[in-house]
Amino acid sequence: MIFDTLKKSASISNSSELAAYLGGGYDSISGVSVTPETAMKYSVVFSCIKVLSESVGMLPLHLYKETGDSKKKARGHNLYDLLHDEPNGYQTAQEFKEMLVAHVCLRGNFYAYINRVRGEVRELLPFNPDAVVPVLDDNYDLKYKVTYANGSSAVLDQKDVFHIKGLTLDGFTGVSVIKYAKDSIGLGIATERHGAKLFSNGARPGGILSTENKLTDEQIPRIRESWNSTHGGAENAHKTAILEGGLTWTAIGMTSEDSQFLETRKYQRSEIAGMFRVPPHMIGDLERSTNNNIEHQGQEFVTYSLMPYLTRIEQRVRKSLLSKKEKGEYFVKFNVGALVRGDMKTRGEWYTKLILTGMMSPNEGRELEDMNPRDDGDNYLTPLNMDPNAKPKEESDNDKE
Repeated sequence: MIFDTLKKSASISNSSELAAYLGGGYDSISGVSVTPETAMKYSVVFSCIKVLSESVGMLPLHLYKETGDSKKKARGHNLYDLLHDEPNGYQTAQEFKEMLVAHVCLRGNFYAYINRVRGEVRELLPFNPDAVVPVLDDNYDLKYKVTYANGSSAVLDQKDVFHIKGLTLDGFTGVSVIKYAKDSIGLGIATERHGAKLFSNGARPGGILSTENKLTDEQIPRIRESWNSTHGGAENAHKTAILEGGLTWTAIGMTSEDSQFLETRKYQRSEIAGMFRVPPHMIGDLERSTNNNIEHQGQEFVTYSLMPYLTRIEQRVRKSLLSKKEKGEYFVKFNVGALVRGDMKTRGEWYTKLILTGMMSPNEGRELEDMNPRDDGDNYLTPLNMDPNAKPKEESDNDKE
């Protein structure tokens, strides 16, 4: 059955060898082969993807129905529960959205099979993105060549695939950040490895054991191995060395490359965060952050970092999951209110202005704060000086006479 092979495909472990075989590995100038797997082992890339995927994953996605000038949640529609709670039999909505964003970040594309039953969408079953190849035929019809875990393959129509793509240069395939940023990521990985090797030697780049005596070919490797096993590694740093046979130790000074690698790591961290458009403070870099600008950076994160992912998902749901008739009545929207609320003082001032100017009712404000409605809380206030039906003060005084 196709559903069994889809679930097996979704559970494939993408090894570096498989990624390289399928074209997912990229050699960088630093000599490090960069794949989605090796990139994720680099702490900066992992942190950026974790921030983006978890931020999108925790946002509720609602299906709404428009009736005239009003809208309400379409809880009775089959898509509502699928998008808000369970997209398939083994994932929650948050897990599904986190996987979606991670795939787009690492490979530029997310694919899922649209399982329809009697015309209704019942499940979204994720594909292994390395096993899907989108192809635009001569008639400009988009097809998807899918290779399943058991080795079989199939060609699916566009209507059967839920495809979220990142920045695209050809219109039907998303660009992989890992591919285009392979040199920057490779340099970061190489720098991290350099630091690990440096500290594995107790933060010492090395030294020379010398003697005026002549050593035999058997003695040289034995002395080197004995010294490294006793004094190599950070855990052996600062141990007292006992030299015999006329041996003396001469330390080699740290090179400029060794002393500057921390600065290189900082630069790579900032550069890669910029590629994913993640504010530095959200991946643990607080060097230039203050209490005043962190809140502003958080607002920018929602607007410029998350919003492109959110609008991509919203528009793809409309295009791929709603019928032609439903597109005129239904739409989906992420609720980003929890991310843009600000502190208690700012929210209170914002609610006060909106309620006093009649843009919001008290109950709408209470709903945003997850509070139950109160009696008479659905009334909209209108300031007297803004009411077109209000009478001038002099006229009102004359009426009293």
